[in-house]
Amino acid sequence: MKDCKESIFRIIITIGTLLSSILVLLVFFYIFKESMTFFKEIKFTEYIFGDSWSPLSPRPKYSFLPMILSTLYVSFLAIAIATPLSVGCALFLSFHVNKKHSKIILSFIDMIAGVPSVIFGFMGLVILVKFLERNLDMVTGESVLAGGLLLCVMLFPYIVTGCAETFEKGKEKYYTASESLGVSKWYAMRKIMLPFALNSIFVNMLLAFSRAIGETMAVMMVTGNSPIFPKLLGRAETIPSLIALEMGTATYKSIHYSSLYAAGLVLIVIILIIQLIAHKINKIGSRRF
Repeated sequence: MKDCKESIFRIIITIGTLLSSILVLLVFFYIFKESMTFFKEIKFTEYIFGDSWSPLSPRPKYSFLPMILSTLYVSFLAIAIATPLSVGCALFLSFHVNKKHSKIILSFIDMIAGVPSVIFGFMGLVILVKFLERNLDMVTGESVLAGGLLLCVMLFPYIVTGCAETFEKGKEKYYTASESLGVSKWYAMRKIMLPFALNSIFVNMLLAFSRAIGETMAVMMVTGNSPIFPKLLGRAETIPSLIALEMGTATYKSIHYSSLYAAGLVLIVIILIIQLIAHKINKIGSRRF
């Protein structure tokens, strides 16, 4: 009876995995197929190394470069702010807070990940953007900085949860032994726990970076959506924002329509590269420990 249940469960899991894989491949090939018109008509140097995006002008230009740079800029800024804060929070919860209380606090932090991005976007628009306008003497607070700060809050629970789990494992494996040798808590955290968790921190950071790159609504509401080269206190437009804003107005089967699918394909390739790097780092780290 037990073997029968295990066989049924194994079949269900296998079917679910196959269906998920097929669905992902279908989405990828559909986007690739719709992009082919664009790739046949537009030169590689134009859409990668061009300097402007103006698909509806008399002489249309289809450069993705400003949007690619904006996407990476906003995401890198968010990760640069979120990672040290998240690692510090995870360390504090693991070593300075009672385990019962730590679980309660982590559950509340996890709830942040469940808040719809449009809510974050609305809060960023009415609070963060206005704050930047008043305190930095900006004409408009919609900027790369606003997008990075907002994304930082959204990424916080993803990094904290992953790092906290790793610190707990390291605590069980090394901390008791270090205490018995008279090593102080702060020294153990700096010299034992952080090196042990370094691999996990990088992996969680890269996975959160992938999440940041794909974020649409929240970033779209606070960055100004101007397809120009990004500046910290200037407006910008990310690839997801570009697709969301223009897909509804693009003529079906036109070059403009196909270019938006091509932008989506570029985004998928960037995320895929990041995921492969995360997998490689995780593999190397697992050999070390």
